[in-house]
Amino acid sequence: MSATAGTAERVDLASTSLRELNQRLHDQAGAGEPIRHWQILNPSGAHALACGLDAPIEVEIMGHAGYYCAGMNKLAAVTVHGNAGVGLAENIMSGVVRVTGNASQAAAATGRGGLVIVEGDASARCGISLKGADIVVRGSVGHMSAFMAQTGRMVVLGDAGDALGDSLYEARLYVRGSVRSLGADCTEKELRDEHRDELAELLAAAGVDGIEPGEFRRYGSARNLYTFHVDNAGSY
Repeated sequence: MSATAGTAERVDLASTSLRELNQRLHDQAGAGEPIRHWQILNPSGAHALACGLDAPIEVEIMGHAGYYCAGMNKLAAVTVHGNAGVGLAENIMSGVVRVTGNASQAAAATGRGGLVIVEGDASARCGISLKGADIVVRGSVGHMSAFMAQTGRMVVLGDAGDALGDSLYEARLYVRGSVRSLGADCTEKELRDEHRDELAELLAAAGVDGIEPGEFRRYGSARNLYTFHVDNAGSY
């Protein structure tokens, strides 16, 4: 069942199937006059909510989401008013995905563009194999975050777990709190003016106020593992 309340199209998953909801959202890409604002009621941790969107629409999920919410997002702005399960915004291409609570493992994995905002904590492997997206986590991230991150930017206002940036390529990592340990070939780097400007831009985009870019430390690749060398075999 769906109903229009004000300017938002409300879809209640207590009485509408997930397949029907996602099909309606996908149909907006080819609609002459797409419905711009959607609210999903009673999500109850459903998996694959609002996946594969390809239209400049706003989707609000009014509760907790399960696995792979907003995966492969393109153009849409998706907000989860709660927590999200494994694989939030996996392979995001563009648009914005925001979670007001916590995100489970592998948030924004392989993300190629767009912005992912986690207002709480993100679990292990946040930003794994990142390929160009931006991630802002207002809390902390778990172990192996940004593992094999190729490009893109990750900002963590809290702490980072073990092996941050393991096997990192050219992604830029900014952490305000403590880092339990750095992964293979990840090293702390100088925070220059260009990075302070970049941080200010990312914090503003995520709606973060009152935090100075100079409070962060920057981490990047030491560039020793780009190609195999026998002397580095123990580091791979």
